[in-house]
Amino acid sequence: MSTPLDIDRIAKDLGAERCGKVVSRGGHFGAVQLAAEVAARFRVPDGGGRSTDQSWNEQRLIRLSTTTLGQLEQLAKKTHASPMQVAALLLKQAVQTAVGQE
Repeated sequence: MSTPLDIDRIAKDLGAERCGKVVSRGGHFGAVQLAAEVAARFRVPDGGGRSTDQSWNEQRLIRLSTTTLGQLEQLAKKTHASPMQVAALLLKQAVQTAVGQE
């Protein structure tokens, strides 16, 4: 049997603060929830520019299908973020959900 994860201990060891669970769902309410997370997390950098999550410090290129990019663009319009910012948030949520279910 595997030992259950102690999320509080992991957060403490990483110097992180556990803020709760975020679960995004599809449809109108999922878009509203995603927009709320954008509003709560994104800030304009001190030097100006596009608002972003200040904790993001890595930039990577990924390949997407035209359909997926179109869907991200639709969500981005609803959330007032860029398509790749929406993708980063959705990816973060998916990884947190997957790690939490181990």
